[in-house]
Amino acid sequence: MDKQTFSNLLKRYLNEELSQEEASRLLDSLGDPDMRRQWEQAVGGMLRDKSAHGQADPARMDAIRHRILSGTGKPVPQRSIVRKLRPVWAAAAVLAIAAVGFFWMRTSGPKPLVADGEAQLQVVPGGNKAVLYLAGGQAITLDTAGNGAIASQGNVQVIKLDSGQLAYQGAGAQGDVTYNTLATPRGGQFRIILPDGSSVWLNAASSLRFPTAFNGKERVVELRGEAYFEIAKNVQQPFRVQVKDMTVQVLGTHFNVMAYEDEATVRTTLLEGAVKVNQGGHSLDMRPGQQVTAHPAGNMSIQDGVDVEEAVAWKNGYFHFNHESLPGVMRQVGRWYDAEISYEGAVPDREFGGKIERSSSVKDVLKILELSGIRFRIEGKKIIVIP
Repeated sequence: MDKQTFSNLLKRYLNEELSQEEASRLLDSLGDPDMRRQWEQAVGGMLRDKSAHGQADPARMDAIRHRILSGTGKPVPQRSIVRKLRPVWAAAAVLAIAAVGFFWMRTSGPKPLVADGEAQLQVVPGGNKAVLYLAGGQAITLDTAGNGAIASQGNVQVIKLDSGQLAYQGAGAQGDVTYNTLATPRGGQFRIILPDGSSVWLNAASSLRFPTAFNGKERVVELRGEAYFEIAKNVQQPFRVQVKDMTVQVLGTHFNVMAYEDEATVRTTLLEGAVKVNQGGHSLDMRPGQQVTAHPAGNMSIQDGVDVEEAVAWKNGYFHFNHESLPGVMRQVGRWYDAEISYEGAVPDREFGGKIERSSSVKDVLKILELSGIRFRIEGKKIIVIP
């Protein structure tokens, strides 16, 4: 692509005249060092001029992204759009969107380079994968199991639905309680409908232990990793999520809990309803739009007005970074692509923001990160960060 064509495409994007095919051409231009320099100059100028790309208006950027996917080429009105529009990006359009300001970087690093080792690429996006461990110790690999009844736990039938999720059907017997555990690997996620009708989405490298029937005075499950909950309301049977030394108590609500071992804190984000978070004899009541952070020392803090879409982005099929450090970004990438992350030299001080579809190839994700001047090398299932 010559420089004039590149400049025209970029200008037409800003004028909201760019089709998906043309976005692909912009993406391909990154393979040319001269074009990459033009990208860098254009990104720098646009990030300094918010009025040119509408970065200050997230709804506006959602509208632009939606128009590119539809390929209509029609102008997008500047009035607000439905914020819950799911941002499913075409992989070819990801870098074009990122370069005009939706994906921003706060950095002054060296020139970006294309990732090495693509011929050895073994790192692929995750998918619907999980193992169910029954009360007797039997393990069922759910991603290869057929639909229909796959196991019995007393009077309860374990069903794999046509939609790929797991459900428990049956009244359950009074008396001894039996427990199952649903575990996702790195690069996996799964949804389950619990015996009480509550839905739980389990993120990669996570596990949920739960009874096959909720017969007691309360409903208690144990979480490791990350999960999003939509709890069936039952005033007579409060629902509790046990996470390490912390408990989240609810009646009926929607919330997300992030409690990975390799993260410094446990974060509970409330989308709907009300919950109470208890830790070490202390408790905090939460309202929608709040996030409670539990620290290793045992203290908790609460934050108002958080971006709840960021907290549940993984459930909706994309990464959402907001002032996220490079190690934080790479931990998420490593879990979803089942890749080991290592660093050569000091860890670069970078902050990232934006959205990337989780079905994107790891190459596309790394190309976006490389716009901040960080390089990567892929060796088998290892991603090596090169400052």
